[in-house]
Amino acid sequence: MTGPLAAVGVTLASETLIALRRVALMADAAPVLAALPGGFATRRKGHGLEVADMREYVAGDDIRHLDRGTTARTGRLHVRQFQEERDRISLLVADFRPPMFWGLRRAFLSVAAAEALALIGWHVVESGGRVGLLAITPGAPVVVPPRGRTRGMLDVIGGLVQAHQDGLEAVMSGQDEGAPLDRALIRAGRLVPPGSEIVIASGFDAPGAGFRDRMDALAHRRSPRLILITEADPGRLPRGSYPIRMADGRSVRVHLAEAAAKDAELHRQIGARPALVVNAGDSVEETARRISAAFPVRHAA
Repeated sequence: MTGPLAAVGVTLASETLIALRRVALMADAAPVLAALPGGFATRRKGHGLEVADMREYVAGDDIRHLDRGTTARTGRLHVRQFQEERDRISLLVADFRPPMFWGLRRAFLSVAAAEALALIGWHVVESGGRVGLLAITPGAPVVVPPRGRTRGMLDVIGGLVQAHQDGLEAVMSGQDEGAPLDRALIRAGRLVPPGSEIVIASGFDAPGAGFRDRMDALAHRRSPRLILITEADPGRLPRGSYPIRMADGRSVRVHLAEAAAKDAELHRQIGARPALVVNAGDSVEETARRISAAFPVRHAA
């Protein structure tokens, strides 16, 4: 691919995502300054089989975890907390639908999404876990089954590059609408076993009427995590609809939500769930620091 579409930040290259391994490890070694909700460690309290702790019931707890013996002895409801297995499995979900192929500064939102997921993937495999991929495109999705070690991460990177190319070609052929995200996520829960982490990087345009229900269904036996890819620059374009002319002369419209109050915003609510905010205009080093804080990993002994 040549011309403007070959520019840095528009296309996705394997060597760029491979190089993010060093960036991810450097950010992981630095002190974590701001932990965000939902950190995932290789051993933690969760939905495994080994009982790790007992505590009083609070509203929202899963009643299936009630401990009858402790409840009977104390007269107060108690629930069990379980120790998760050491093997961390993460499914990286990349949204490469047409609304992701635009950007104002450093990179397209689609490229920033791939970078964020690659940083997480390198964290996972370096801590002994396994990573898989579900890349959503206007056509058939690209799926990479979970595998461990560097080989597994290289397979994921190959899938990201191929899916991104498919999405970019779809946009250039005139597809400016994408299917709702909730429908594209139907197969996500079938690709990884219970207890796995599902990390979704998207701008969350057209999430679909059933998006919240889809997240609740995934959370039943897995851990969905959301990364909101934005292009926030309060000093530039305000909220509104802007016409963009493509290289072939076609016109499309980009809809910008209201800019964030400050660049340092860390998370928002998407479908009643916290989402880590990643600005596509930030450097990969800044994104790596946010990822490291939000996805802390303790290596298994």
